[in-house]
Amino acid sequence: MVSWTDLLGARTLKKQNKLRYSQGGSLAPRVVVWNITSRCNLRCWHCYYSSSDRSSLEELNIHEARNFIADLSALKVRALLFSGGEPLLRPDIFVLAKFAKAKGIKAALSTNGTLIDSRVVRKIKKSGFSYVGISLDGMEKTNDTFRHSKGAFQKSLLAIRNCKKIGLSVGLRFTLTRYNFRDLPEIFAFAERERVNRFCIYHLAYVGRAANIQEMDLSHLEKIEALELIWRRANYFLKKKLNIEVLTVDNHADGAWIYLKLKGLDPQRAHLAWEILKAQAGNSAGIKIASVDDCGNIYADQFLRRYPLGNIRLKKFSQTWIDPENSLLQALRNRIPYLSERCQRCSFIKICNGNFRARAEAVSGNLWQDDPACYLTEEEIHQGEQVHSPLDCIGVNA
Repeated sequence: MVSWTDLLGARTLKKQNKLRYSQGGSLAPRVVVWNITSRCNLRCWHCYYSSSDRSSLEELNIHEARNFIADLSALKVRALLFSGGEPLLRPDIFVLAKFAKAKGIKAALSTNGTLIDSRVVRKIKKSGFSYVGISLDGMEKTNDTFRHSKGAFQKSLLAIRNCKKIGLSVGLRFTLTRYNFRDLPEIFAFAERERVNRFCIYHLAYVGRAANIQEMDLSHLEKIEALELIWRRANYFLKKKLNIEVLTVDNHADGAWIYLKLKGLDPQRAHLAWEILKAQAGNSAGIKIASVDDCGNIYADQFLRRYPLGNIRLKKFSQTWIDPENSLLQALRNRIPYLSERCQRCSFIKICNGNFRARAEAVSGNLWQDDPACYLTEEEIHQGEQVHSPLDCIGVNA
């Protein structure tokens, strides 16, 4: 996750450092993404979870779910993201969110928003959710086609307004594809008009149903075109003091691109951006982020679904996560020697950490190959600043 608002705006490195924490002090992930159900009311083209209209027969029951949350609390996990499928289709979601809050865990909701009417939004707030991320993948016609549901856009729009009305922090989530990226200017205008708190723009992950639409990912030139637009709009939001955080997700080459852009315009600001990116340390699968699915399977993130690390029914999440004998986790936490030759000689390696492993594996069959969505040129990969100590890449925030 790359915050354009932080990198382009007035936040100082001192403020950023308040958010840093050392992996040496705790192996606990900062965020766990919990796909609490595989059931969904939509059939989105790009669903990484391949959700359907039915829940799995092996879905965790409420007692197992409570035990899982209690274990996360004991491990001192900071945040639990309730996702799906469509998480609001799980009947006990509000009970579980309330339990997470009581255990000191920040609960966030990732939803398509189509079920959030005035009654449901009150339940969301009452149960202790602190943030609601709502997905839209274009303006009305584009979104409803993308999500195979006429009327989905209007329902999601109502959900955003319902959340804002009762004071819930709400974010807009948009996945870039060739089908919808021409809607990006209008979506930015939409974000401004609705005064969302956050606008997250996702790069396509080639897993789940999205594995069938790899050709819909943007070309490298199209990605640059999209980034130029995001640059202009993020700067505009800052200038207008709109208090809308702009982020891009699932491609840490974006941080390098911002740094290079700033380097040509404002070297001092570029250096500060570098320090922020260095502190965040790039892709955090198996480090700052973890994932658990509806059946209790544990993953390094929500996209590395071909590589289960264990199951909470057989061994607690905390025991699996801190197991020094888990070879995949150890490799992900010390991945640079395993990465491709191009990654290893890239000067941005410590702020990128090899980027998105699930995309690399989806295209090449090799978890450690280049991420095909990295658009940096051969010339650009040599233009980063030097990292003087291995310890510089330790201490990260999600």
